[in-house]
Amino acid sequence: MSLRLALLSCCLLLAACQSNTINRDFDAQRDFGAYRSWSWKEPAVQYQPADPRVQSDLTDRRIRDAIGEQLDQRGLRPAAGAAADLKVQAWLIVEDRQQLVSTQYGGGWGPWGGYGYWGAPMATETRSVDYKVSTLQIDLFDGKDGKLVWRGSTERIQDNPADPAARDAAIRKTVAKILEQYPPR
Repeated sequence: MSLRLALLSCCLLLAACQSNTINRDFDAQRDFGAYRSWSWKEPAVQYQPADPRVQSDLTDRRIRDAIGEQLDQRGLRPAAGAAADLKVQAWLIVEDRQQLVSTQYGGGWGPWGGYGYWGAPMATETRSVDYKVSTLQIDLFDGKDGKLVWRGSTERIQDNPADPAARDAAIRKTVAKILEQYPPR
């Protein structure tokens, strides 16, 4: 019974962590309607840490393609030979995290033959849950002065779908959520 409660607590904890809160910030003084073209600020995708299990040409291409599609949907076109209005750079950051989960079981109170209440002992079990969190951050810089004008990011529990198509879909969905409110209104 206690193992079931511990597993349930862990599942609820991990589900709560997957809320995918989107963090956005931008320079309110900028005219985002004036931005019409974009190009990559090299290196286009940076990884932290530089771990070969995360960093790959496949991941790089998936992130680049997803960002390019989302920018295109927002009316921004790749700069063709000319200087771009925006420079784009993405970060994929993977962190180890730990959460302590406590489960209480046993115990109880109830009437005892009309002479008062009785109590059973209660036990608490605390376990450490280790997990990885990945953050995808997208930065947009002004092409003329090089200053950051918009940033969006989200965290999620690190999961690596076995199927490449599922990995591609997960990255596309994450990028779409991050850029959902670009340009800011």
